[in-house]
Amino acid sequence: MAQPLTCGDRAPQIALNDQNGVERRSDQLAGKALVLFFYPKDDTPGCTMEACAFRDSYSDLQAMGAEVWGVSGDDAGSHQRFAQRHSLPYPLLVDRGNQLRKAFGVPAVLGLLPGRVTYVIDGDGVIRHVFNNLLDGPAHRREALDALKRLQTA
Repeated sequence: MAQPLTCGDRAPQIALNDQNGVERRSDQLAGKALVLFFYPKDDTPGCTMEACAFRDSYSDLQAMGAEVWGVSGDDAGSHQRFAQRHSLPYPLLVDRGNQLRKAFGVPAVLGLLPGRVTYVIDGDGVIRHVFNNLLDGPAHRREALDALKRLQTA
């Protein structure tokens, strides 16, 4: 696995399909910021709380000029069910083999459980904020909102 990426690093190119088979590419964001959150697994309690927190603030995040993409190693069918069950308005990217997770250097917890890390990436593709917390899923939304506010005032 690559070294974990940190603030000031350039984010790797993203080109993955979402739950509906639509390819999502970071080079097509046209200068928008991206909130990219890696989560362990669809429909687990902590991941559901995190995903729903981003859902509940989605319009605020968009108003701040950001897109939101969730990422896990689950397949498209699992992502579709998860998104429909919880009315998630943003794409869930299918990271087969955890290649994107590895490119960002998202650590595994105890070497087994995929980590929960959120990156706020500016419109130039530079990582401006990293938040790593497995246990407090909703905190990822708060951290992303705060980071975007700081970007707007910078």
